[in-house]
Amino acid sequence: MSAPSQPRARLLTLLCYGAMMSLAIGINLLPVFLTTLSSIYGGVSGLTQEQLGRLGGIAFAGLVIGILVTGPLADRWGAKLFVQLGNVFLFVSLIAMGFAPSYAMLEIAVFLMGLGAGVLDMVLSPIVSALNPARRAVALNWLHSFYCVGAAVTVLAGTLAMRAGLGWRGSCLVLLPLPVGLMIAFAPLRFPALSTEGGRTSLRTLLKKRWFLLAISGLFLGGATEIGMAQWLPAYAESSLGFSTWVGGGSLLLFSVAMALGRMAVGVAGKRLHSFEIMAWSCGTTVVLFLLGSFLPIPPLALACCILAGFTGSCLWPTMLAVTADRYPEGGASMFGALAAMGNAGGIVMPWLVGWVADLTNLHWGLALAALAPALMLPLVIRLRAT
Repeated sequence: MSAPSQPRARLLTLLCYGAMMSLAIGINLLPVFLTTLSSIYGGVSGLTQEQLGRLGGIAFAGLVIGILVTGPLADRWGAKLFVQLGNVFLFVSLIAMGFAPSYAMLEIAVFLMGLGAGVLDMVLSPIVSALNPARRAVALNWLHSFYCVGAAVTVLAGTLAMRAGLGWRGSCLVLLPLPVGLMIAFAPLRFPALSTEGGRTSLRTLLKKRWFLLAISGLFLGGATEIGMAQWLPAYAESSLGFSTWVGGGSLLLFSVAMALGRMAVGVAGKRLHSFEIMAWSCGTTVVLFLLGSFLPIPPLALACCILAGFTGSCLWPTMLAVTADRYPEGGASMFGALAAMGNAGGIVMPWLVGWVADLTNLHWGLALAALAPALMLPLVIRLRAT
């Protein structure tokens, strides 16, 4: 498929930014309403903690399946089908979640939402990379900044809908216009091929290259850096720093905003910033902020350091994607699938490790453990730059 014209390429890039916000709905809507869902579907006694946790696990299972299945298929059938399919899944799942008559039906709807998020997560980065070959780091940082914007919008829209008396079902329906609008806007557009005209390099070939293995290790550590703090920040603010539940939830919102601003800053700076240098500085400053946030004896300053770590660590995931795509421009969607899978794997492992250490000691030391991710990523970035 030939590349779109420059104005159409710019429009398609902007719509992909909007689709990243749609993706964020699938990942961030459920955690906001766990207490509400417990009372709706669990009766007087509510749902058990296992049942609530199961919903998150089902959503993530859909996300992983969406990523793994979409990569090789998008290389064969093109990206447009999967962009539309991802938004269709999100549209259907929002309606299904809003009107699910039972917990079992809610589980199915949550799986579909995770699946739609996974399909979009897989395909948006290679599309934007193909559309912006001369400025991948800039475009991918902008793309991933809109995930953070979408997370904030999802939390705010859902909260305002609940306060307005629309309930859980109304909160789901309020978010429907975004995936619907995107389906309509994407329909007439031509999408680029996801690899160069010279042909796609197979994932098996890439996995034999030391540089690529270091890069996917970097994505694992980037995901661990980002999600390790995000998953535990509200609980840390409440249980360890002594803040209210409202402040704990607000800290996660501010963390998402800080991440969005950090990625936008890299996008605005453009080629004035060297990708490897900015990742190295980000790793170093994030380590310092993680440790200060874990051990500063003044709770407001400790919380501020945790939030600021969202800004400094924000560029690691998208910039590592960009430098890998620059190194292997013929990698195609399968390559991005492997990278996305490793980034999400880091996001699974690190929150679990933080909790494990917190059980043995306390959450201060648990959160300090998360500083290992950017600390280990720093020499890896230096090595990648040198080879």
